Amino acid sequence: MNVNFAERAHNHNWKLDPIVRSLLDTDFYKLLMLQFIWKNFPAVHVTSEVVNRTARVRLADEVDAPALIAQMEHLRGLRFRRSELIWLAGNTFYGTRQIFEPAFLAWLESDFRLSDYTVAEQEGQLTLRFTGLWTEVTLWEVYALALVSEMRTRAALARLNEMELDVLYARAKTRLWQKIERLRTTPEVSISEFGTRRRHSFLWQEYVVETMRATLGDSMAGSSNTFLAYKHDLEAMGTNAHELPMAMAALANDDTALHAAQYRVLELWQQSYGGELLILLPDTFGTTQFLDGAPEWVADWTGQRVDSKDPIVAGDEYIRWLEAHGRDPRKKRLIASDGLDVEEILKLHQYFHGRIRFSAGWGTLLTNDFRGCHPRGERDFDPISLVCKLMTVEGRPAVKLSDNPRKSTGPAAQIARYRRVFDSPATGATEVIV
Repeated sequence: MNVNFAERAHNHNWKLDPIVRSLLDTDFYKLLMLQFIWKNFPAVHVTSEVVNRTARVRLADEVDAPALIAQMEHLRGLRFRRSELIWLAGNTFYGTRQIFEPAFLAWLESDFRLSDYTVAEQEGQLTLRFTGLWTEVTLWEVYALALVSEMRTRAALARLNEMELDVLYARAKTRLWQKIERLRTTPEVSISEFGTRRRHSFLWQEYVVETMRATLGDSMAGSSNTFLAYKHDLEAMGTNAHELPMAMAALANDDTALHAAQYRVLELWQQSYGGELLILLPDTFGTTQFLDGAPEWVADWTGQRVDSKDPIVAGDEYIRWLEAHGRDPRKKRLIASDGLDVEEILKLHQYFHGRIRFSAGWGTLLTNDFRGCHPRGERDFDPISLVCKLMTVEGRPAVKLSDNPRKSTGPAAQIARYRRVFDSPATGATEVIV
C-alpha cells in the first residue's frame, strides 16, 4: 500500500472525505453480537453513550460537532453491499462456514438501520448518545469511536504544514518498524490487530495491517476489522464483549437473576452459535467471582480473553481454574487485549509459552501510537481513552464493574448493589492508558 500520508492530509479540500467507507468497517465481534441480539432480543430498547476517560483532552475544542454530524449522517446512509453479504455468507470464520444465518443476512440487506442519535457539548466534552432498538444501537459503538478518533486526528493534522506532516509520518513509520523488528525476534508469537475503535485513521490502520502481514508471516493471526479482513483476505477475529452480560444483568428482575445473568448469556451464546466461538470474557462483574461460581460446562469453552486485569495474574488464575476442573490448559486459549504494546506482548508470550495457547489482541498502541512523533513536541496525536458503553436497557441502568474499578460504569448506587450481589469488591485499580 503506497499512501503519501502527508500529501493526503495536506490536501483535504473536498466537502466530505468519509471516515467510514463501509458498514463492514467495524470489529467482527459487533456483527456476531448483532446477530445474537437480532435472534434473542429483537424488541429490546437501549441507550449507549460515548465517554472520554482522558479528561485532560477537551474533545469539544478539538472536534467540530457539525463536521462530526456530517460524517455520522453519511454513515447512516450506507448499506451493506451485495459482495460483502456474499462474503459473510460464504466465508469460513474460525473454521466454520455459515456462521451468519441467511435470514439474518437478508435482514441486514433490507431492514437494518442505525438508530437516532444526539451530539451535545458539555464542559468541554462532546456527548454522543444513541437511542433505539438494541439492534439499531449496537453497531454505533465502534463507528462512533472511530469517527471521533479520526476527527480529532484530522483537526491536529490541519495545524501542521506539509514538511511537519512528513516528519510526523516518518517518525510514526519508524516506530512501527521498530516494533515489528522486535516481534520478528520471536516468530512463534501470535498477534491479532485490534485497533479499529481508537485508530489514528482508517488509512493508517490499513497501512499497519498490510505492513504486518508483509513482514510478520504466521505471527499475524488476523484483524478484528471486518472490512480489512474482507478486503485483504485475512482472518476476521473476535467473538463478544461486555455489552451482552451488561444487558442481561439489567433485564434481571431480582438479585438471584442478576447473579445468574453472567452465565445465562453464555447459554444463549452457545445455543445461538451451535457450540462455536466459545471465548469467555469473565471480567464484566469481576473475573474471580465469575470463575468461582461458574457451572462445570463453562470449563469446556475454548478459552478466555483478559481485558481489565493484569494478564499474568488473570492467566495464572484461569490456568489454575482449568486444572481444578480437570481440563488441560495447553489446549485452551488465553487472549490479552488491554492497552498492550510490543514489550508486554513478548513478555506475556514468554511467560505463558507451553502452558496455554497465548495470543495478543494489539489495539490502540498499534494503530494510533504517535506519541512523541509531533514535530513540535506537542501531544495533539497522543491516543486517548474513548469508550462507548450501554447506559440503559429498557429504561434500567446498565452496569459494568470490571476487574479495574477505574473502568466501572453505571450509577453509583447500582455499582454498589452489583458489588454486593456479585461479591466483587473494588480492588486492584490501575491507570487506564487507552
